[in-house]
Amino acid sequence: MTSRAALTDAAYLAASILFVLGLRSLTLPDRARRGMQLAAIGMLLAIAGTLLKREIVSYGWILAGLALGAGIGWPLGTRVPMTAMPQRIAISHMFGAVAATLVGVAEFWHAGRGAAVAQVQMVALGLEVLFGSLTVTGSFLAFGKLQGLLPARPLTFPGQNLLSLSLLGGGLGLFGWLVVAPAHPAAFLAMVGLGLAFGISLVLPIGGADMPVVISLLNSYAGLASAATGFAIGNEVLIIAGALDGASGFLLSLVMSRAMNRPFRNVLFGAFGAAPPPGAEAGAARPVRSITVEDAALQLAFARLVIVVPGYGLAVAQAQHQVRELAQLVERNGGTVLFAIHPVAGRMPGHMNVLLAEADVPYDRLKEMDEINPEFERADVALVIGANDVVNPAARSDRGSPISGMPILDVDRARQVIVLKRSMAPGFAGVENELFHGERTAMLFGDARETLAALVQAMRQA
Repeated sequence: MTSRAALTDAAYLAASILFVLGLRSLTLPDRARRGMQLAAIGMLLAIAGTLLKREIVSYGWILAGLALGAGIGWPLGTRVPMTAMPQRIAISHMFGAVAATLVGVAEFWHAGRGAAVAQVQMVALGLEVLFGSLTVTGSFLAFGKLQGLLPARPLTFPGQNLLSLSLLGGGLGLFGWLVVAPAHPAAFLAMVGLGLAFGISLVLPIGGADMPVVISLLNSYAGLASAATGFAIGNEVLIIAGALDGASGFLLSLVMSRAMNRPFRNVLFGAFGAAPPPGAEAGAARPVRSITVEDAALQLAFARLVIVVPGYGLAVAQAQHQVRELAQLVERNGGTVLFAIHPVAGRMPGHMNVLLAEADVPYDRLKEMDEINPEFERADVALVIGANDVVNPAARSDRGSPISGMPILDVDRARQVIVLKRSMAPGFAGVENELFHGERTAMLFGDARETLAALVQAMRQA
């Protein structure tokens, strides 16, 4: 083994270890930042090891690609707000899938258009381009729906599932044929085309409420495509990183489906998750009780236990620093503040954790749903900031509701509930929230950031 090969293998081994340690650290909020740093160092080592491979004859295009990638990645990582993080992740998956698909096509073409491809390698190439191509179009559609470029509601038509299954069946059929007889470039390109079409048909009938699960699933597909790329070109670190990405993304999709009480097959082929029409005002005909900032500040000032329930509205308003100030004031008055985190609060797993950690909220105050739910009955005030479907009691009481059976935060069992919200518009599921009309619920309308700042000011003056 040459010294360059030994250095490459050492870099790949170190990168793989760092990927595993980074993924493990992401399971705990107080170690998440370190986990991302470990993974970033691992990726840097993987790139450096690859640049040492003897197969590289020219660094011109590679350096151009590194410069282009850094030019795109830097603003995506530093300038995209947290509220747009789900669509940023979707577009990142698309870029990764494009790379995997192009590598697969290039490997096939350089091997005499399949003539010199062995059956085992064809299996890897086929999986690479199938998973890669469907992730390209699926991720782009997910980005479009989340960004508002496409309707967030499910787009369905008669025979849609049949068409999707036909596209998938056709792609798998061509894949099987190419494994037996690889030297058919037209069939290979047709397989790529069917994969692209299947990605479109996969995401079109899925609505905004289920889009976080779709992004996680597409992440899994992108990981599998990367692992297949590693097998096809003999790159060990791609195999390891792709397998980690694929397995973790798939498990996360299952966890999120369970958190929303949705059968996994319905996420893939259902049409649930319709976004409400613009300007929809759920419950406009039913009375609600409003409260002033001064009254809310008085309740919070005398509360012994306050449970804050952050939601997507908190992220939109970027009000995490104001809620931290409010929590500090409650604690100075002798109260305790806990933060209830639902698994699918916001638009992506960990969305609320990241926002609150950014505002230096102590990690031990962030409580998962199973841990915090028993505490609501003894809470003096439950302060809901921009959350909707994850606190809707209809999930427990209304069997006809689209969210029936979905695990929720038991906010309605608190002694008093204060809901900060811009309007009575429904959440992603498009259903009316029974909590807003409860006897112990008071609505505090307005922008979350401005309202929390006013609450802080009122509590200081009290």
